[in-house]
Amino acid sequence: MKTSKLRGRALGLALSGCAAVSAAYAAASPDQPRGGSKQEDIGAVSGLVVGAVAGGPVGAMVGVAAGAILGDRYHRQAQSSAALAEDLKRSETQRGELLHNVAELDGSLSQVRSRNEELASQLARTDQLGLDVSFRTDDDSVASQAMSPLLKLGALAASLPQAQVCVAGFADPRGSDAYNDELSLRRATNVAAVLASAGVPRERIRIEGHGKTEAREADGDLDAYALERRVTVRLLLPETTEVAARD
Repeated sequence: MKTSKLRGRALGLALSGCAAVSAAYAAASPDQPRGGSKQEDIGAVSGLVVGAVAGGPVGAMVGVAAGAILGDRYHRQAQSSAALAEDLKRSETQRGELLHNVAELDGSLSQVRSRNEELASQLARTDQLGLDVSFRTDDDSVASQAMSPLLKLGALAASLPQAQVCVAGFADPRGSDAYNDELSLRRATNVAAVLASAGVPRERIRIEGHGKTEAREADGDLDAYALERRVTVRLLLPETTEVAARD
């Protein structure tokens, strides 16, 4: 009977303690920081009640400590689980974005390959791809009206990694062989520089100077001489012996 009375008193004290704790929390300012977590507080109060019932005032104190420890451990585990779930969610989002980017990259590469194959096929079937660049008498500068066609042809050649570009310079029959050889080479070199500015690598451009070796004696015909002062640009594909040229 005495034990039961003591336990009853202890339980009463514990309940009073619970009420006091609740009142203290209710009276606390919302801005006042709290030291423990909600789970820790619940554990402490629960330990207080159980300890009071089981072992009186001493048991209540032990219960408070044990309950607080268990409540804090539960709170930490809950925080770790929440952080892990957030990291997993973030990883899934990043994985989805990565897969989307890879799919877009594959699509772009497929389009580039398809375009290159189409250009190569057209180049292999045509015999009209290429151009001639005309020059004035005793001049090696590229005329402004020839720049746009040269840049377009250079861009096409640059988009075909397997294509080679042959740039051959010529001169009319007037003048010495040595002078015309050097003049025709300068003309071809200047045209090659324009192609290089359009993106064609230098190692894929072959430069030739033929001088007046292919010129025809025109007996002073200036119009015929004008046709001899030229640079021809031709695209060559290594897998065929065909030359894309313009007559």
